[in-house]
Amino acid sequence: MSVYNHRPMVPAAQSRIVELLEAIRAEFDQLSQDAMICKSQRDDLEHKINGQIQEMNAFQQNLFDMERTQKTVKQQYEEEIARLRQQLEQARSGHAPLASSAHSAQHPQPPPPNIGPQSNLFGGIMNASGGGSGASTSQPGLVAPPQMSDQPPPPHGGHYPPPQSQGYPYPPSRSGGPGTPNSQAAPLPTDQGSSKRKPVAQTGPAPLPTAPTPGRPVSTPKQPIPAASTGGGFTDLDPDNVPSNMKTEGSDWLAVFNPKIPRYMKVDLVHTMDHTSVVCCVKFSPDGRYLAAGCNRQTHIYDVTTSTRMCVLQDESVSKDGDLYIRSVCFSPDGKFLATGAEDKQIRIWDISKRRIRNVLTGHEQDIYSLDFSRDGRIIVSGSGDRTARIWSMADATCLHILRINENDQKDPGVTSVAISPDSRYVAAGSLDKIVRVWDVQTGHLLERLEGHKDSVYSVAFMPDGKTIVSGSLDKTLKLWQLGVSEGRGFSADRDRKNPCKQTLTGHKDFVLSVACTADGNWVVSGSKDRAVQFWDPRTGNIQFVLRGHRNSVISVATSPAGRHLFATGSGDNRARIWSYEPIGP
Repeated sequence: MSVYNHRPMVPAAQSRIVELLEAIRAEFDQLSQDAMICKSQRDDLEHKINGQIQEMNAFQQNLFDMERTQKTVKQQYEEEIARLRQQLEQARSGHAPLASSAHSAQHPQPPPPNIGPQSNLFGGIMNASGGGSGASTSQPGLVAPPQMSDQPPPPHGGHYPPPQSQGYPYPPSRSGGPGTPNSQAAPLPTDQGSSKRKPVAQTGPAPLPTAPTPGRPVSTPKQPIPAASTGGGFTDLDPDNVPSNMKTEGSDWLAVFNPKIPRYMKVDLVHTMDHTSVVCCVKFSPDGRYLAAGCNRQTHIYDVTTSTRMCVLQDESVSKDGDLYIRSVCFSPDGKFLATGAEDKQIRIWDISKRRIRNVLTGHEQDIYSLDFSRDGRIIVSGSGDRTARIWSMADATCLHILRINENDQKDPGVTSVAISPDSRYVAAGSLDKIVRVWDVQTGHLLERLEGHKDSVYSVAFMPDGKTIVSGSLDKTLKLWQLGVSEGRGFSADRDRKNPCKQTLTGHKDFVLSVACTADGNWVVSGSKDRAVQFWDPRTGNIQFVLRGHRNSVISVATSPAGRHLFATGSGDNRARIWSYEPIGP
């Protein structure tokens, strides 16, 4: 028997460790596999949930589209029924049918609400019907002319709020005409601020710059272009009697081109933005990418290309009682800020990207009706019912000048509209006393008093040349004024000049509430209480076309300043619309 032990020499502990490590690795692999399965299942569930969410969104969008389509169809049927009823009543009474279409049918509307206490300067408007727009009365704004139908006149620019709603967002005229003054300064071409303006040395009214009109006329019978600056009865034509190549028709709008002159463009509806209240004002951003629309308490900013609402600006610190209409909006030249003027006498400067108020400019004693930025962005001008326009510094939010209307013989000189010239040297203001005034921005001195309108001036705009002002009035006309030819102060050269009014444009059937100019200066656009928009050739005074695309007063018009052939309208039918006007190609 051997004395040696022949058992294996490998330690038993080492073999045990290896077994444990193998077990751990196998368990880790199993857990990893289970984790991968769980992750895959989670991804599948997320994908299914996202798909269901997309289906719900698509269903919701389809539902909204169906509701919108149903409303449109219902509206078309109601308009057609109203038109047929009107023709039937006229036929029964033995009168010939009026020139109309389904798109311009009138809708019975409830009576307008009373004016709120804040509009004390303009009290009494729209509380009665009858009376003409041209006659001035000893008391401001007691009666409003009837709407162009046989029903009670809807509020100027008025949406029709519930019966308990009080307040009304628009000032009256001296003759009681309703309307909304909005600063619709002319969209301007590239900056000309470095070019010093020279005194005008003409002995009479001079023609506007003869820039070529875009596009070529379509082939139409040759007819002489009337020299008079009137519509020549064109607006009285029955659309059914106009050749098909001289009109364009949409589902709820109609554009009729003047058959007496060549047609230079085509017009089309691009977007419609519905609101819950009157659209008091519209304005494009300087780059033309966005459109601001002022309503009751809120200002909506839309993407022009898609009509997507980018943001809604509302001061939540304001009392919720009553109405607070935003009567004027204006973008800063860099597009970063938006100024809004409202019934509470305050001007709010909004930082658009932050959706908050940067500054509040206070000092006016009545409602703010109009705002305009200078092209260099240094100043902003405001117009108010307190008989003043004010020039404010954007740098420190201080008032630089108070431009007062001090004539004792003027009973109602509330400022309804302001505009700054393209070179930022002059401020033009329209007022209820029928006068357009021009001040020097640097000194605050009054330079000109342009008189000729027979009723309150509700809108003013500079033409891109900076030497011509367009004004719209409750006397149903537009006027083109040449600066430097009146006998007022300022513009020292040639004191023996003639009437500064270059042209009077007639064609609207009711108050002219807003005017604007295209960036190239080739067209003047006007909106009226007669629910129509008219495009004018400022060189001839002829109407190019009449657009009927709203069911209530067209309170505000604006043109895109960025070279795009777009214009916008805001109306008492609670809609803002963007339109295109394209030149007809060769």
